[in-house]
Amino acid sequence: MVSKTDDIPASVPSCSPVDLPREGETANGKDTIETALKDPCACGHRGDTAVMNGDAGHDQAEEADSKQDGTADADPAEDANEQEVIVIQDTGFTVKIQAPGTEPFDLQVSPQEMVQEIHQVLMDREDTCHRTCFSLQLDGNVLDNFAELKSIEGLQEGSLLKVVEEPYTVREARIHVRHIRDLLKSLDPSDAYNGVDCNSLSFLSVFTDGDLGDTGNRKKKGNELEQIDCTPPEHILPGSKERPLVPLQPQNKDWKPMQCLKVLTMSGWNPPPGNRKMHGDLMYLYIVTVEDRHISITASTRGFYLNQSTTYVFNPKPANPSFLSHSLVELLSQISAAFKKNFTALQKKRVQRHPFERIATPFQVYSWTAPQIDHAMDCVRAEDAYTSRLGYEEHIPGQTRDWNEELQTTRELSRKNLPERLLRERAIFKVQSDFAAAATRGAMAVIDGNVMAINPGEETRMQMFIWNNIFFSLGFDVRDHYRELGGDAAAHAAPTNDLNGVRAYSAVDVEGLYTLGTVVVDYRGYRVTAQSIIPGILEREQEQSVIYGSIDFGKTVVSHPKYLELLEKTSRPLKVQHHAVLNEKDTAVELCSSVECKGIIGNDGRHYILDLLRTFPPDLNYLPVEGEELAPESQKLGFPRQHRHRLACLRQELIEAFVEHRYLLFMKMAALQLMQQKANKDKTAALLDTSPADAESESKPQALDASEKVPDGTPTSPTSSESTLTPDDLEATTVSENSAPENQEAPAELKSEVPTANTNGTHEPSAAERQNGGCDSLLEDPKSREVVLNACKAVGSISNTSFDIRFNPDIFSPGVRFPEDSTEDIQKQKQLLKDAAAFLVSCQVPSFVKDCLDHSSLPMDGATMTEGLHQRGINMRYLGAVLEFVDNMPAKAQLEHIYRIGISELITRCAKHIFKTYLQGVELSALSAAVSHFLNCLLSSYPDAMAHLPADELVSRRKNRKRRNRVPGGGDNTAWASLTPGELWKNITSEAQSYYHFNLQCESVDQAVEKYGLQKITLLREISIKTGIQILIKEYNFDSRHKPAFTEEDILNIFPVVKHVNPKASDAFHFFQSGQAKVQQGFLKEGCELINEALNLFNNVYGAMHVEICACLRLLARLNYIMGDHPEALSNQQKAVLMSERVLGIEHPNTIQEYMHLALYCFANGQLSTALKLLYRARYLMLVVCGEDHPEMALLDSNIGLVLHGVMEYDLSLRFLENALTINSKYHGPRSLKVALSHHLVARVYESKAEFRSALQHEKEGYTIYKNQVGEAHEKTKESSEYLKYLTQQAVALQRTMNEIYKNGSNASIMPLKFTAPSMASVLEQLNIINGIIFIPLSQKDLENLKAEVQRRQLMQDSGKIEEPQGGQLELDDKLPVDD
Repeated sequence: MVSKTDDIPASVPSCSPVDLPREGETANGKDTIETALKDPCACGHRGDTAVMNGDAGHDQAEEADSKQDGTADADPAEDANEQEVIVIQDTGFTVKIQAPGTEPFDLQVSPQEMVQEIHQVLMDREDTCHRTCFSLQLDGNVLDNFAELKSIEGLQEGSLLKVVEEPYTVREARIHVRHIRDLLKSLDPSDAYNGVDCNSLSFLSVFTDGDLGDTGNRKKKGNELEQIDCTPPEHILPGSKERPLVPLQPQNKDWKPMQCLKVLTMSGWNPPPGNRKMHGDLMYLYIVTVEDRHISITASTRGFYLNQSTTYVFNPKPANPSFLSHSLVELLSQISAAFKKNFTALQKKRVQRHPFERIATPFQVYSWTAPQIDHAMDCVRAEDAYTSRLGYEEHIPGQTRDWNEELQTTRELSRKNLPERLLRERAIFKVQSDFAAAATRGAMAVIDGNVMAINPGEETRMQMFIWNNIFFSLGFDVRDHYRELGGDAAAHAAPTNDLNGVRAYSAVDVEGLYTLGTVVVDYRGYRVTAQSIIPGILEREQEQSVIYGSIDFGKTVVSHPKYLELLEKTSRPLKVQHHAVLNEKDTAVELCSSVECKGIIGNDGRHYILDLLRTFPPDLNYLPVEGEELAPESQKLGFPRQHRHRLACLRQELIEAFVEHRYLLFMKMAALQLMQQKANKDKTAALLDTSPADAESESKPQALDASEKVPDGTPTSPTSSESTLTPDDLEATTVSENSAPENQEAPAELKSEVPTANTNGTHEPSAAERQNGGCDSLLEDPKSREVVLNACKAVGSISNTSFDIRFNPDIFSPGVRFPEDSTEDIQKQKQLLKDAAAFLVSCQVPSFVKDCLDHSSLPMDGATMTEGLHQRGINMRYLGAVLEFVDNMPAKAQLEHIYRIGISELITRCAKHIFKTYLQGVELSALSAAVSHFLNCLLSSYPDAMAHLPADELVSRRKNRKRRNRVPGGGDNTAWASLTPGELWKNITSEAQSYYHFNLQCESVDQAVEKYGLQKITLLREISIKTGIQILIKEYNFDSRHKPAFTEEDILNIFPVVKHVNPKASDAFHFFQSGQAKVQQGFLKEGCELINEALNLFNNVYGAMHVEICACLRLLARLNYIMGDHPEALSNQQKAVLMSERVLGIEHPNTIQEYMHLALYCFANGQLSTALKLLYRARYLMLVVCGEDHPEMALLDSNIGLVLHGVMEYDLSLRFLENALTINSKYHGPRSLKVALSHHLVARVYESKAEFRSALQHEKEGYTIYKNQVGEAHEKTKESSEYLKYLTQQAVALQRTMNEIYKNGSNASIMPLKFTAPSMASVLEQLNIINGIIFIPLSQKDLENLKAEVQRRQLMQDSGKIEEPQGGQLELDDKLPVDD
C-alpha cells in the first residue's frame, strides 16, 4: 500500500492540469516525516487545507465548489459520464486489407472510425506508404471516405477490404507528389528548426538508443555493470564553470540524410497545353537522380511515366520504355537503384521512430538554437510560400476558409451528453489551432510586406490588412484613440488585455454570446492583432453597428436588452457587477460589462462582443487617482505607482483568490457572531431547530454545531482586507485561524453563492435566481438575518442576504459617469477595488514567496516564474515589488535562486521592451546585423561593439520620396548602429526603474553577472525565447574583450511570439481531477482507471500531443511504478518525455523533470547506463536553464550520486552527493531532514570505500539532526543509531586488522573484512525515498483496519451520507506506520 504519490494536487477547481505539482518533494521534503499529502500543485493549492499566513485563503480548494471535485461516486452526473464513456469505447474488430502487390494483413479498427482513417493508416505503413490515390472496396462496393465504419453494411470481424488504384486528377496528383516529398523528408529535422508545419525537436532517442521497452531485456543483467562508462563530460561535473551550448542539440545519427534523389521539382513546362490535357496529362515533374540522370516525368490520369522532354525541348511523348506506374515511388525504383535502396532503408527507419517523435503538435513550437542547415531545393515548400493555403487545405472546397463561421459554428454544436461534448470540444480545439497557425502566418506576411493594406493611403502605422479572411491591425495608437490612456503604450497593452477577456468569456461559454477568434502576434518589434471578421461589419460604419456599449470610452453609451440578458449569465462567474452609467444625454444606461465592451449583431444574426480589454477591474496600485487614498498596506510599499498606461487590470486569478478569501472571512464572522448569540440566548438554537426542514435549511444547524466546536484560539491581527470593518466587527475576526470554516458545512445559502461549475464548465443558475425564496425561509429569525447582513456589509458583498462579491469594471475609467442614486454603491465598489489591490501586495506576494521558501513552488526559469506569479494573480509589473520583498526577507539566503531568476527575468524583460522599438527602425536587409549588434551590446564583454552596416552597394542612395507606402518594417535609418553597450545597459536600468520601480545596480553585463550571480547563457536563452530570435548553435565566447561574441552570420531567423486562446477539454479534466482525488484517498486502482479514462478523453479532444496529456502520462507512469508495473511506467514516462520535448521545448523545466522520472524508472528496470545518460542530460539542461545553485539540483545530484554508488563509481558518486549536501544545507537550512538524509547517503558511500571515519562523521551529523527534529524514539533516529553502531564496529575491525599487519608484517592472520558493494535493491529504495515515493509496509492488523475503514466509507457513500473529504488529506494517515 502506498501512502502517497506526491504528483497529485488536491482537486482544485481553478488549477489547470498543466502545472502538475513539483515532484521529489515529499515526506522528507516538508521537514516532517509524516506523509501528509502536502505536496502542492504548482499553483500553490495545497493538498491539506490550511489557511496560509492566516489570511491567504487562496490556498484551499474552493470549499463549496460543486461536487465535481469529490469522487466519481458522489455525483450522479458523473456516474452517467462513466456510462457514456463506455459507449464511446465500442469494442474494436479486425479487418483484412489486401493491397496490390502485398500480402493481406490484419488491421484493428473501431466502429467510430471513418473510412478515411484507414486511408491514413495505409499512407503511413511501410509497405503501402507510397499510395495516395486509391479506394477501399468491400465485395466490389466502393466505401465512402467519410462514412463511419459502423454504418457500412456487411463490414464485420474478418471482412476483406481491397485497395483499388483509382485514376488521378490534378488535385490527386499534387497530393501524391506532396506525400512522396513528405516521405523523403520524414527524417529531416529542418522543418522543426524552421518552425513550420507544427514540427518540433526531440532528442530523447539519442540518449535511450531507440525504444526503451526492449533494451532492458536484450542485455544480460549480469555483465551490465562492466559495460557502463559512467564518467560524465567535464562540463556536467559539479563545480564546473563551463556552460557549452552545443550539447543542447546532440547529433542524432538518424538525421544523416540518406539521399534518395538530388532534385524533385515541378517542371517549367507546366501546365500542360490543351492538346496534351486531352491526352490525360495533368502536370510535369523534373527529377535528377542520385546517379545524376536528368529525367522528365508526366503525371497523367493513369499514373506516372517518363516523357521525352528536356530542359529546353518540350516533347511530351512517352519515352521508351516509359515505366508507367501508378505510384511515383514504383517508377523511380525502376529508374534508379540508389533510390530503391535508400528509400526502403529510409522507410524502415521512419516506422521505427516513436510516433510521438513525428506527430504534429497542436501549436507551433520554435527552437531558439539551430545548426547550420543546408537549404535544399523543395518544390512543395516553394509553392506553399506564395499561396494563402495552409497545409492540406485543398481538402476544403472553396479555397480560403471562413474562419469566423467555423469558429462560431463549432461553439454552436450540441453539448447535451458526453459524446456530443467531446465532438464539440474537439472541433473547437481543431479550429482554434488552425486559426492560430493561419493568423501567425498572416501576421508575418503583413510585417514582411507581403499583404496589401485595405487603407493603403494612410501612413504605415495606421494601416489595416485582410488576408485569408482574417483582419490584422498593428498595435499603435491610431487616430489618438488611446491618447488619454497612455497612447502607444496603451495600444500595445490593449490587445493582450482583450485576449484575456476573450479567454475568460470563451471559458464561461454562454450559449448565444459570441467572441471573435483572436490571436496576438509579436514579430520583428511589431504587435499584430489578428481577428476573425464579423459578417457584414466591413460594409457599414462602426457607429451604426454598435448596439451595446460605447465606441468613445463612455462619452456616448447604448444598451440592448438581449445583450444584458446574455451578459447577465457571465456576470457571476466573471464577478462583473450589473451597473448603470450616464450617456451623453445624462440618462442612465444599464450595462453588465465595461463601457468599452461593444455588442454588434452580425449579418448572420449572432450577438458578438468585442473589445473586452476591461473585462477585469482596474489595478489601483498602478492607477494614481486624484483624491483617492489607497489602503495603508499599499501605501506602505510605495503604491500607487505611475504606469505607462491606464489599462492596468487585475488578473482573473486574483479576483478568484480575493473572493475566496472574502468568503472565508464572511464564514468566520457569521459563525462567530452566531456563536456569541447562542451563548447569550439559547433560544436561538431552539428557534433554528424548529425552522422549516426544507432542503436549504438542513445544513444550517450542522454549520452551527460545527462552529460550536471552534476552540478559543489566539487572536490574529486583522489583515488589510478587513480595513472596511467596523470596530465591533473586528473582534469577530479575531477568531483563531484553525477555526477557518473549511471543516464545516457552509450554510446552504452561503454555499450556493460560490460559483458551482457543472461538468461542461457552464454555470448553473445558482442561488441568484432562488435567492429570495430560499434565504427568507432560512433567515426567518431576525437575529440570524442580522448576522448575515453584518457579515455581508463587512466583506463588501453586493447582496445583503447572501455572500456575493462582484466588481464594477468602469470605476475610475476616465470619461465614465454614474447616476446620482448609485453614489453609495460606487463608494463601496471603490473600497472593494482598494481592498483587492491591497490583498495583492499584502497576501498574494507574501504567499508566493512563502511557497518558494518551503519549496512548494520551484520556478526554474523566467517562464515558470511568470506562471507561478500569474497563478496567484500577480501581474508581471509587480516583479520589482516581489524582488524587493524577497530582498527584505530574513531568510533571503534560502531564496537566492528566486532572486536570481527574478533579476534575470527583469533584465531580459527590460531588454525586450528596448529591443522592440530598436527593431522597428531597422530595414529588412540589415536585420541580422542589427540583431547580432544588439546581442553584443547586451551580452558581450567586448567594450566597443561596432555594428556592421550592409555594404554600400546594397543601400540605395536615392531616398524614397513616397515615404507613406513603405512596409511597416521598411525603416531606412541606421540609428540602430550607434547603440553602445554602455548606452543599452543605461537604458535597461532606467527601464527597470520606470516600469518595474526596481533599482538595478549595474552598468554593464559583467557587473550584472558579478553582482547578481547570473549566467550569460541563461540570459541569452531568456532574451531569445522572449523575442523570437534563433541563433546558430556553437560555442560563443561572451567574455572576450577583443572581439564581439556574435556576428551577423550567427543570427539564423526571427520567429513570431504568439498568444492565443487555449480551449480546454472539460470532461477529460474532470475525470483527471476525480482520479487525482481517488489516488489521494489511497484508492490507487480506481484512480488509475479514472486517469486512463481521462487520457482517452484528452486524446479524443486534443489529438495525441498536448501538455495536459503529458501531465496525465506522467501521473499514470508514477502510479504504474508504485503499483509495481515497471515496464508500463517506463513506457508511459517515455511518452511523457517525448511529448514534453515536442510541446514545451527540449530544455523546458518540465522536460527536465520528466527526464528525471524516466531515469528512475529505467534504473528500476535494470537499465543503469540509460538511467545515467538521462540524469546527465537533465543536469546539463538544468545548468543551461538556471545554473548549479538551485534546490532542484540537489535532488538531481542525489539521484546521480545514488546511481553511481550502485555501479560502484564511489569517487564520482561522492562528488555529486556532497554537492547535493551543500545545496540542501543552503536551501533547507542545516537542521533540515533533507540534510540528514544527504548526510546518510554520503556516509553510505564512504562505508563502501571503507573510509569509516568520514562515514561516521557524516552519519553522526545526520543522527544529531534526527534526534533534535523528531526525537530519540522515532524510528529514523533509531535506524541512524543502529547504523552508527555498525560503522563503529567496522571501523574497529579495520583498525585491528591494520594493527595486526603493522605488528606481524606479511604473515599476519587477517580477518576477512566485509566491504559491501550496495545492492541494487538498497540503491533503489534510497532513490524512491529522495524522489518522494514511499511504500508503506503494513502489518496484518493494519490491513484489516484499512479494509474495515474502506468498507465503512463505501457504506456511508452508498447511503449518500458522506462526500469524500475535499481537502484530500489521507485520513488513514495516522493509523499507518510510516517507513521512509
